Amino acid sequence: MNAIKRCFLVLSATAALFAFAGSHASELQEVPDELPEEPTLGNDVPSHLIVGWVEKARLLPEQTAVKVKVDSGALTSSMHAVNIDQFIRDGKRWVRYDVPVVDADTGDKVTMNFEVPVYRRVVVRGAGGEDRRPVVKMSMCIGDRVYEEQFSLRDRGDMNYPVLLGRRTIAHIGLIDVANTFLLPLNCPEDADQQERDRLAELQADATLVDDSQMDEDADAEDAGSQEYEE
Repeated sequence: MNAIKRCFLVLSATAALFAFAGSHASELQEVPDELPEEPTLGNDVPSHLIVGWVEKARLLPEQTAVKVKVDSGALTSSMHAVNIDQFIRDGKRWVRYDVPVVDADTGDKVTMNFEVPVYRRVVVRGAGGEDRRPVVKMSMCIGDRVYEEQFSLRDRGDMNYPVLLGRRTIAHIGLIDVANTFLLPLNCPEDADQQERDRLAELQADATLVDDSQMDEDADAEDAGSQEYEE
């Protein structure tokens, strides 16, 4: 009789444990209403690339190759910038800044100069506290493709990489191979530089083309990923 009673107690405890684990799992993970019939495979998204955790890129319309770190821990991409000067042009907020880098191909020190509209503002939270930064849209070439992406501006002089690509950009590019680097030969379209120069000239000439729709919104708060730490 005691053996039967012990067996019953064990079965009851096991059932209670599974019920507890199941209830808490449902709290931690949302189950979609409908599950896909087939899994999504890499071959099913041919428009996406596979990038290493470090790649070469060009910030158009400049010719200099820069090393970029791919970091899914950050939401918005970040760019090294110094001498940041915000100003008003035809009622729109613009910013000019310098980007000093080491050319990834030649090893020469180069300073690139940019002047672009401010798209929005962001509050980045990291180990050092909160930091308010302007966010700009810039065209970047990686592999043989050009992407217009958001970059928050900050002094990244203490970091190993002048440009960090966050999840917003990664979603446009593709998948990350965290075990490899430099998977994409840098082969930008021949007309990419001129197209970017023409775009910036049009924005300077016609203020109605400047997209500042996010400027009136409160500054978004975002996690900085690893960009606040030595990389």
